[in-house]
Amino acid sequence: MQTQSLWEHTLTFFPQFLAALRERTAPDATVAVVGASDGKFILPLAAAGYRVVAIERDPLALHGGEVHLPGDEHAHALGLIDRLKLEELYDRVQVVEEDFLTGDPLDSPCDAVWTSCSWHYSANHHRPLAEFVDRMQRLVRPGGLFGAEFMMPVEQRHFLVEHYTSPEKLRRHFIGDWDVLLTLRTTEFTERAHVGQLQDHTHRMGLLLAARTPTMYRYGKKD
Repeated sequence: MQTQSLWEHTLTFFPQFLAALRERTAPDATVAVVGASDGKFILPLAAAGYRVVAIERDPLALHGGEVHLPGDEHAHALGLIDRLKLEELYDRVQVVEEDFLTGDPLDSPCDAVWTSCSWHYSANHHRPLAEFVDRMQRLVRPGGLFGAEFMMPVEQRHFLVEHYTSPEKLRRHFIGDWDVLLTLRTTEFTERAHVGQLQDHTHRMGLLLAARTPTMYRYGKKD
């Protein structure tokens, strides 16, 4: 890639999602990313040949602008749209600029959906975590893939907010026509300062990958 995301060096379970995507979907599958930001996951998916739906409401992430960096520095950051154009990937990505929790971003389900550390942001706490998960699940067609990495509680205040969750608690939302494929978690680790968090800080992260049961299996038979 010629360009680089502001989040390029933050820890991620995305490789595990990408491996499951390659195993379970077609090479040109459609993948929706909730909280697309400036394209850390969008550009690699598009470059790999997938059709991508990028859902993001933050104008700075989409269109770029001045950002405050560690060391009290300021810089102009490229947004998702400019990065896609520079990497000649714009035609492979549908950018949906709206609030995922209030809008209806897609006309039909996708082959897979992914989100990274989006529901723990305080801006999303006005709606229950169950609603966020349910809306993501409804983006996935039968037989499709659901992937989410998320912050787990570290500080005392986190334990009072349901949006800082765990793989065990998330499993409760994946009953019926869902099969949980993989859950992972980290121990506490120190992440270096980055945009939006200008001091070194401590995290715990979790991952849940699940597959939606194909329609032909829902009624106890295989066509």
